[in-house]
Amino acid sequence: MADTALLVVDMLNAYQHPDADVLAGNVADIVEPLAGLITTARGRDDVELIYVNDNYGDFTAEPSDLIRAALEGARPELVRPIAPDEGARVMTKVRHSAFYATPLDYLLNRLEVTKVILTGQVTEQCILYSALDAYVRHYDVMVPKDAVAHIDAELGAAALAMMERNMSAEIVTAEKCLP
Repeated sequence: MADTALLVVDMLNAYQHPDADVLAGNVADIVEPLAGLITTARGRDDVELIYVNDNYGDFTAEPSDLIRAALEGARPELVRPIAPDEGARVMTKVRHSAFYATPLDYLLNRLEVTKVILTGQVTEQCILYSALDAYVRHYDVMVPKDAVAHIDAELGAAALAMMERNMSAEIVTAEKCLP
């Protein structure tokens, strides 16, 4: 069993929403460090790689539908380098937190995970709320600041500060997450 889970949050995005242009510009900056982190996780037995993605209100969508829509969306170059392999753990969420109304906590407990590494988008929304939910469930939280994307830079920085101060999250760079 792994003691660490790398959570990739909301990166399966078709970029067809009001904040898409601003967000995509910031996501472009995190793709390389995040892809490196995913590659490292795939090669290790002590790390579980789990994608948690918004279903965008489509409650009939299967994970494969979300992956396909993202790869065929407006910014496939942001999705291809981090796309899940066949057989990867992919679950859908309906709100901001990766834990809200999902089986994530149950899965992490079954896998005996004690630490979550939160990556993806959006720092001041889904990453922040997922960090809080992980913290209240007694997981250690780590956030690589170069593997999370924001819409608003000020709010993104404030969210990282809140996670560090209020949730004891370790804020690091991607290269320091899985030494």
